Amino acid sequence: FWYQFPPSESVYLKSLGCFAGCTAALTLALILMVRARSINNANNPEFDKGELQYMDTMFPLYSLFGFIFLHMLMYAGNIYFWRRFRVNYSFIFGFKQGTELGYREVLLLSFGLAVLALASVLSNLDMEMDPKTKDYKALTELLPLFLVLLVVLILLCPFNLIYRSSRYFFLVCLFHCICAPLYKVTLPDFFLADQLTSQVQAIRSLQFYVCYYGWGDYKLRQNTCKSHDVFNTFTFIVACIPYWSRLLQCLRRLVEEKDPMQGYNGLKYFFTIVAVSMRTAYNLESLKNEVNWKILAGVFSIVAAIYGTYWDLVVDWGLLQRNSKNRWLRDKLLIPYKSVYFGAMVLNVLLRFAWLQTVLGFDVSFMHGQTMVAVVASLEIIRRGIWSFFRLENEHLNNVGKYRAFKSVPLPFNYDEDQGKHE
Repeated sequence: FWYQFPPSESVYLKSLGCFAGCTAALTLALILMVRARSINNANNPEFDKGELQYMDTMFPLYSLFGFIFLHMLMYAGNIYFWRRFRVNYSFIFGFKQGTELGYREVLLLSFGLAVLALASVLSNLDMEMDPKTKDYKALTELLPLFLVLLVVLILLCPFNLIYRSSRYFFLVCLFHCICAPLYKVTLPDFFLADQLTSQVQAIRSLQFYVCYYGWGDYKLRQNTCKSHDVFNTFTFIVACIPYWSRLLQCLRRLVEEKDPMQGYNGLKYFFTIVAVSMRTAYNLESLKNEVNWKILAGVFSIVAAIYGTYWDLVVDWGLLQRNSKNRWLRDKLLIPYKSVYFGAMVLNVLLRFAWLQTVLGFDVSFMHGQTMVAVVASLEIIRRGIWSFFRLENEHLNNVGKYRAFKSVPLPFNYDEDQGKHE
């Protein structure tokens, strides 16, 4: 089913069911293994030390795949509901007709990645340290790196395999985001850049890959990255890259279109860059107890969160219109249940402010610090997935981003078939 020839419906369902079942089984096996090891080594101080060591090294490496998997699940869900409520996402994104991925294809890729990642995690958990050299087996410690390289190779594969046209479309948009503001901003470019702003922790994981394997920490399963000034400097840069890309896109549109809304949108990303920089600085070991940095980080984070929330609800989603015939929503709605919109607004606010815990420093006794970071990052990905649906719904109805020369979207369009798009 990886080739360009369209597979039968049954092959897709069987493949998807197989990968989903394997993902569930491997997840259960992982939970049971972790639980069993904790019980069997409850009074072993060496085990506690090794557990902390694992969380500081291997967990950030594997969490990358968790973030990607979750984002792909949210995208698959968006595709399903866009189709259900007749949002012509393929036209809005400018996909080549017949090559856009359906939710089944995205789920297939998601669960395939999950199976590989979980199998690798289980392999690592069983690895024992050499008692003489204190070294870990290089092959097993390199498993996360091999998996990343495999994903990159598949993404860059020039052959007509594994949805080549979709991979090419993604890479072109990614290149435009990286090179902003050199290219004219299109909706797919801005949309991808916004998605990347919710994957800052995943990008930081890639930075950790470079440090962990580049400086040889994997040989002893230790994390000395934060002791290097170069790593700490790039921590600031890496965290700001997605927001900087969006800021430059907004500035380009401001210059080209003379639209002041683009300037206000760019200001939102500027505040976010300052907030992220302040939070990153505060989380450095040398500034951890500095009250002034904590206050600055908190103030800018709250300002960025309020600004971003307002923009999400009022501009991107077009809601909170007091004089609308659908009070506090907007005139045109695709979902017949108004409570869904109000629920989404409340959820967006809650998830927007969830990452404030990185500044306020809430401690959860049963949760490791790295786990808390992963949970907060996952909540942001979920928020972005919800945002994506309503953002594209508003674009479909009102051309809010002004990316089209005309307001209407061509109808009818057929979402009944998932075949014929595997080039």
